[in-house]
Amino acid sequence: MEIQMPFSFTTLLLFSSFIFLLLVNIWKKSKSEKNYVKLPPSPPKLPVIGHLHHLVDALPHRAVTRLNQKYGPILHLQLGEVSAVVISTRDAAKEVLKDQDPACADKPESICSKIMWYDYKDIIFSPYNQYWRQMRKICILELLSPKNVRSFGFIRQDEVSRLVESLKSSSGETINLTQKVFAFTSSITCRAAFGEVLRDRDTLIALFRKAIPMGGGFELADLFPSKKLLHLLSWNKYKLLRMRSELDIILDRIIEEHKLKQSGEFGGEDILDVLLRMMNNGELEFPIGNDNIKAIVFVSDFRFLKLISQNHMFRF
Repeated sequence: MEIQMPFSFTTLLLFSSFIFLLLVNIWKKSKSEKNYVKLPPSPPKLPVIGHLHHLVDALPHRAVTRLNQKYGPILHLQLGEVSAVVISTRDAAKEVLKDQDPACADKPESICSKIMWYDYKDIIFSPYNQYWRQMRKICILELLSPKNVRSFGFIRQDEVSRLVESLKSSSGETINLTQKVFAFTSSITCRAAFGEVLRDRDTLIALFRKAIPMGGGFELADLFPSKKLLHLLSWNKYKLLRMRSELDIILDRIIEEHKLKQSGEFGGEDILDVLLRMMNNGELEFPIGNDNIKAIVFVSDFRFLKLISQNHMFRF
């Protein structure tokens, strides 16, 4: 006769883990009360998960709007171990993004940004430090200099002409204008960054689209950064590592091709040429390598194509 256990081993393990996290959270809370910092109003929270339960029954922006109506335009939310302040007014946003920008400039860490942007070697997700200041200076004085921006003018004109000719040749047939504008903008981005429309462009776009939901979601390991076991058990982490390997193959080949044909002529360079020149001149305080270049190029294209792929800019 078999004895039926009231709990399976898996259930017992999960229950024990929850109790352990609960005790750790209570201990940390009692410890932090000694260094109390006044925070904005917040809704009731639960042990361990904090305010996450307020965000699960609706889209995050709608859930926050509902909380704003009850608790005010500035909220404090505890998302697992991550403490966040949500700003929902224009004046407060100006205070944070302009007046107090240095104090609020750091970006939250995440598995996706760490893997796909080469351990924060890009500009957007890089911590606010001397390396970020150096790369921002390169971006302003080199990548987006008036001379370089003017040099990309023929690319924009050429792609606009191609788009117009494509629309003329439709002969009154129904067309997907969103798809055509997407191809138009991605061609401009590729030619400005790499000097040509890449033969691997479709593969890169597919990687962009896979990374978008992973980068914008709530990864459990990101909400509990101190729990190393969650990082080991994160399935998305291993998917992202495979995607990074695909990305490395494409971008490494492009960089090597540019190194072979680099002319070194200032002013007629694409973005990749500029970064390779800065890498080779040996004058940077923080030397850059292939990973820095791949991160900068990838994140600049990613941010632009993210807007397009979500159809926020072009929906007809």
